[in-house]
Formats: sequence, C-alpha cells, structure tokens
Amino acid sequence: MTVTAIIVAAGRGTRVGGDKPKQYQDLAGRAVLARTIEAFAGHPRIGAIVAVLHPEDGALFKLALADSAAEVVTVPGGASRDASVMAGLKAAPEGTTRVLIHDGARPLVSAALIDRVIDALDDAPGAAPALPVTDALWRGRDGKVAAPHPREGLFRAQTPQGFHLRAILAAHQAHPGGAADDVEVALAAGLDVAIVEGDEDNLKITHKVDFARAERVLRERNMDIRTGNGFDVHAFCEGDGVILCGIKVPHDKALKGHSDADVGMHTVTDAIYGALAEGDIGQHFPPSDPQWKGAASEIFLKHAVALAAERGFRIANVDLTLICERPKIGPVAGAMRAEMARLMGMDEARVSVKATTSERLGFTGREEGIAALATVTLVAP
Repeated sequence: MTVTAIIVAAGRGTRVGGDKPKQYQDLAGRAVLARTIEAFAGHPRIGAIVAVLHPEDGALFKLALADSAAEVVTVPGGASRDASVMAGLKAAPEGTTRVLIHDGARPLVSAALIDRVIDALDDAPGAAPALPVTDALWRGRDGKVAAPHPREGLFRAQTPQGFHLRAILAAHQAHPGGAADDVEVALAAGLDVAIVEGDEDNLKITHKVDFARAERVLRERNMDIRTGNGFDVHAFCEGDGVILCGIKVPHDKALKGHSDADVGMHTVTDAIYGALAEGDIGQHFPPSDPQWKGAASEIFLKHAVALAAERGFRIANVDLTLICERPKIGPVAGAMRAEMARLMGMDEARVSVKATTSERLGFTGREEGIAALATVTLVAP
C-alpha cells in the first residue's frame, strides 16, 4: 500500500483579504501551505505528496517552501475544485493505491487524524473525518428564524478525505462537477464512505480571524514546560546577620560560604539550571575560582535567568521554602519576594517565599544552619 497526499491549494481565498492568497500568508512564521505540507511530509505512512497549485503561484510556492526539505510534486489546478482534484489524482506517482485529499488551508491536521483516515480505508473505499453538530440548528428566512432543524445525524466535514485511488478517480471522471467535496463525488458513484473522528483543531482558514485561532493552537502544541528543583544548605558561622534572597536579615550569626552564602537565591538559581538541564551553580561558577569569593549571589541568579531567556523560556513561577528555626522569615518574606521578583524581571505575584521549621530536629533544628528548597517552572514560547 502506497499512500499519496494530494494537497489542493489552487484557490484564491479572497475572504481572508491580503495581498496574496491565504495559503501563502504567514501563520506564526511559516506560510499556511508550508505548514500543511510539512504535516504530511513528516508522517511515516505518507509515501508521496502532490500539491495542486494555481498556475500563477509557482513563485509564491517556491518561496513558501524555500527552507523545507519536503519533496513535493506540483501540478497546475483547474478552474474548479473538481478539476484541481482530478489533476492531483492523475499526478499521483506510480504505485499509489490510496490517496488523502486535503485542503491546503487546513495547516493543523494532526498525525493521529491522518492515521485514523488511513486505517479506515482497510474496511471501506472511502473515509473522511467529521465532527458531530452539537449546536441547535435553525432554518432562516428574511433575517428571521423560520423553523428549527434537527441536528441528529449531522456532521461537520473535514479533510483529509481518503479513498482507494482507482475508485475515486473513476468517481470524479463520472461526476458532472460542482461537488462541495470529494465525499459528495464518492457518494454519487455509490461508494461507501466511513466517518472517522475529526479534530476541533483541524480548522480551515477561511476568514482573517482564523489566523489568530490557528496561532493559539500552534502555541499550545509547541509549548515546552520545564520544571526544576533546587536544594541547598549553608552552615552558620560567626557574624551579625544573614543574606537571604538579597535581603540582609539581622541575626547573631552569618552563613558560611564561598560567595555571600545566600542559600535562598542559590536554591532558586539551581532550580532554574535544573529545568534547563544545565547542571548547578558550581558548574557555572566554580567555588575553586577566587573571583567568586564573597560575590553577590544575584550574579548567579541573573546568569540563570538570562540563560533561560536565551533558550526561549520565561519563568512562570518560583516557589521557595526556607527551613530554619531562626532567624524568623515571616517579617521579611515580603521584602524577599519583591527583591527576587525584581532581579528576575517577574511579577511579584509569581514569586513565593515561605519558611518552615524542622520541629527542632536535625541540623536546622539545632540551629546549625539553614536549608532551602525551590521549584521553578519554565515555559516556552
């Protein structure tokens, strides 16, 4: 079995507006048609792709696919959709047994949907995705509701519509033309067409507002969410206060460390590095290097934040817990949140700083030092 995808893209798409057909307009940095073709080019069960183009769109197509590795056979379309589909069917490479006919303006087709259509062709000469109509339906006349219309058994049609090549080619050859889609052609020829589950995201770009919806879908699909954990411990030493989250907190001891020993800031920094799979502070700022002796820990934190931004991530939230008996964190927690938010360029509402004790257990319970743990979430784009 060899499956060929036929991408119908010869229309003008005038309802969208703009200075070029909708299939060549930008969708989140790529032409609509390029995204459509790549959805099929990246599918392991698609053996070939035929794109049916308007005779005047050769240059636009070449530009749209300039940075794509997809191998595509192009053929000129006809004056109607029927004629364009027929041109695509005839251009299917030798050995093709089944075809998926797809609208060039449906760039969000998923691999799972393609699989469902191909699988259904094992039991029927035709298969097409659809979604059941769930809204109430009316018949209208002169701008008013004339009567309700039953919705039972009604579906919203989508593509790709799949067929055995010989059957759909013969059906198109016998059809007088003017069909809304290839299922209509198949039914006129007496072919059974199985309905497979459609996909709400598989929208057809028809109006300008559809671009915004499609971009939202792409953002959700491409969203990369990373979570990192950090843990750090610093012992007390002689001193008159500790630095925590960039704030000097009065205490009868200080924290021991190569830098300023800001255990809270170190922990958040390590959590960011962890989410990026970039090791820890010690790898980026080795304690054996004398230049970091006594250094302000905001240097480390700002480096981690910048590295996340460089990778295309924003920090969605930070949750830091300080574990100690003393000093008391509650009175200065607000100032710590504000300073951490400032250093990371975040809304303070996304930064949490809280404290707990260890109920007098362990080294923190004996007031020998402070421990901290943090969780950070990074999101891209």
